[in-house]
Amino acid sequence: MKYAYPAIFTKEEKGYSVLFPDLDGCYTWGDDMNDALYMASDVLAFTLFDYEKSGKIIPTPSDYTDIKIKANEFVNYIACDTIEYQKRNNNKSVKKTLSIPEWLNSAALENNINFSQVLQDALKKNLGL
Repeated sequence: MKYAYPAIFTKEEKGYSVLFPDLDGCYTWGDDMNDALYMASDVLAFTLFDYEKSGKIIPTPSDYTDIKIKANEFVNYIACDTIEYQKRNNNKSVKKTLSIPEWLNSAALENNINFSQVLQDALKKNLGL
């Protein structure tokens, strides 16, 4: 799923702290603006993936104009994609047992077909990934 949430960036003595006011416990820090933006996207994807996985209700993002900030702060929307996050961070292989007709198995073996790759490709196609 794709999301965009407002984040409060606070200029610190060194770097920036980042807080997502709509999501409990969703905050991070970066050495500079580029690092803070990268870390913000990563923590947002991690947090929302956890919400999805655990079945938590994902809150509606606030309108940035409703967020109160201090003089050393600004609001910026951060986007993330939890499916892309899973692809990068959740690649542990899982063993699956399946059944196919013997004639199909023989034909695939004769042609050096990689069963795992074929199944992965078919699942991605069927899921639109």
